[in-house]
Amino acid sequence: MIRLSLWQKLAAVFCALLLLCCMALLAVQMRTDVRHEQEVVQRLSLGLAEHIAQRSELMDTSGMRDAAVRALFGQLMAVNPSVEVYLLDDQGRILGHDAPSGHLKRSRVDVAPLRALLGGAPLPILGDDPRSPDGRKVFSVAPLVVQGQPAGYVYVVLVGEHRQMLSDDLAATSQWRTTLWSVVLVGTLGLLAGLAAFYWVTRPLRQLTRRIQAFDIDAPATVPPPPAMPPRQGDELAILEHAHAQMAYRLGEQWQQLRQQDLQRRELVANISHDLRTPLSSLHGYLETLAMKDATLSPEERRRYLSIALAQSSKVGGLARALFELARLEHGAVRLEWEVFALPELLQDVLQKFELAAQARGQQLQADFPPGLPLVRADLGLVERVLTNLLDNALRHAPDGGRVCVGLASSDDSVRVSVADDGPGVAPALRAQLFQAPAALGARRGDNGGLGLLIVQRIVQLHGRRIDLLDSPQGALFVFELPRADAGGDAQD
Repeated sequence: MIRLSLWQKLAAVFCALLLLCCMALLAVQMRTDVRHEQEVVQRLSLGLAEHIAQRSELMDTSGMRDAAVRALFGQLMAVNPSVEVYLLDDQGRILGHDAPSGHLKRSRVDVAPLRALLGGAPLPILGDDPRSPDGRKVFSVAPLVVQGQPAGYVYVVLVGEHRQMLSDDLAATSQWRTTLWSVVLVGTLGLLAGLAAFYWVTRPLRQLTRRIQAFDIDAPATVPPPPAMPPRQGDELAILEHAHAQMAYRLGEQWQQLRQQDLQRRELVANISHDLRTPLSSLHGYLETLAMKDATLSPEERRRYLSIALAQSSKVGGLARALFELARLEHGAVRLEWEVFALPELLQDVLQKFELAAQARGQQLQADFPPGLPLVRADLGLVERVLTNLLDNALRHAPDGGRVCVGLASSDDSVRVSVADDGPGVAPALRAQLFQAPAALGARRGDNGGLGLLIVQRIVQLHGRRIDLLDSPQGALFVFELPRADAGGDAQD
């Protein structure tokens, strides 16, 4: 099966329409020419029948004079073979003629066209042809008056049988040849012009088709993004091209993001596997030692092995919980429970949970916030989780006797939260991937395998905000914002 392109289909449809138009034009032109010729002939010979009726004595009181009629009709048709003369009564019956034997096909002529011509109706007017059973031709007619009384009509067919035969022969040769060549010339010129127009009109569409066929989603994005403003209205192909450019750029961008996310997922699985294998191997080793040497171990050694095994078990459990929480956050299984609360009160509660751990290492926990801080609108439980993760991370990386400071400040539509420590900070090479790949945390990873900051980032994103690691003279400084309760419109239920 042959498959045609859009340009070929348009060309085929245009050729068919052009052919139909040429045929219709030819039919209209021929009909117009015939009508024009009939009107010209009828106007030129309009007084012929009246001239015959006035100059010749065709009838008298006794009736038609056959000899005079045949002599006159014979002379007229000898001088002008294109006419045929008939003598009719007032009902249209043929009384006299000079037609050869067998050529007369009617015995009567309809008188309505005769009266219309005598009444001045618009030309051309066709009357019955006595030598054809259904033919109609232009004619001339005049009433025949005998001694002041109407006796009938002189009926002259202006395009007689001989002229019609000769006209048909000529039309079959020269006229049709001329008409045919005219149609061929007009059709050829119209076809070439139409094909050129279709080729020019469909050129942008063919270019767009080639770009679509050559689109490779794996190719690196070397083309800048298309402008945001659409092309001028009314140019559908330009709008389609602009939409395709935006779609291609967006698909390439999303594909690169998916590839990056897939790479991060692979690294996450690899690193989580390593983080799980180490404590599980240690746990298995100590439990195996207890099982094999239980009878020879002292109570102190038994307690030490059990405490190590419990610590490794707690590490595995914390990592599993962090993985489960991250999965719920990333797959939309967590729905925020919006409520209005005072952030300083929540911060005081979280700081109390870390007081004993900070005192054990001689560390200082400080909270810095101005009075009259506005309320926030957020998920209290998830915000508590964010503060807990950030404080735990800061205390673990602050040195003994160090300091961890949590600051609160108000802005136009948010409350700004900052968590700073005076530890070694984050290496510059790891800053760009701090919230993307847990493997990039390196030494900053804790018991949760480096997932704590990733969980914090997801929770902050659910609130329509972002968390950043800012430059600090010493240690790490994490900053994020929460929507104010009186701002409105930022958070949605």
